[in-house]
Amino acid sequence: MPISNYNDSSSDSEVTSISNRFRGYLPVVVDVETAGFNHQTDALLEIAAVLLRTNEKGVWERDKSYFCHVTPFEGANLEKAALEFTGIDPFHPFRFAVSEDEALRTIFQPIRQALRETHCTRAILVGHNPSFDLNFLNAAVGRAQIKRNPFHPFSTFDTATLAGLAFGQTVLAKAVRAAGLGWDGKQAHSAQYDAEQTADLFCKIVNMWGDKVSFRNQENVF
Repeated sequence: MPISNYNDSSSDSEVTSISNRFRGYLPVVVDVETAGFNHQTDALLEIAAVLLRTNEKGVWERDKSYFCHVTPFEGANLEKAALEFTGIDPFHPFRFAVSEDEALRTIFQPIRQALRETHCTRAILVGHNPSFDLNFLNAAVGRAQIKRNPFHPFSTFDTATLAGLAFGQTVLAKAVRAAGLGWDGKQAHSAQYDAEQTADLFCKIVNMWGDKVSFRNQENVF
């Protein structure tokens, strides 16, 4: 699935606003579903990434989503309690799951394209308690021996913290509702649904902050 072309569909000012807003970093929302809490031993079962864009008014909004069911890596641990919580059957034939390597390449390709088109230097993972997602992502990258990970290796944007500041809520479902966005509990714990809800929440908070942030003369150093 191709991403929207920033160069063709967006003005130069829009691309500039994206590249300047976070000092050359492109926020990409990621959510994973797993078979446990240990990123070194437990299986990665779903991964979703959501790209963001700004519209003609400079308002941040959700763009394209990318999602894969993932086959447990060889020797992966599958915690029964985790599977019962998510409702995922790792070996169901209709999951059409792919290897970690294929899943990561599917997710990373449009992110790399977006980095080029927005003139950003690197992606930065946005998530709800994102250290969990980043740890599983980085572990899968290591197993797949992917040398060009587009994400910053340790920095993230945490919507749990941002929502706590903006709305007084840190649980994703409660934060989304407090932000005036819809929440469907039946779709929760799907990586794609949770990532898209997190993306809408992040955009809502960034747009609320608006003109309070000056983007001029920012150095692209971390």
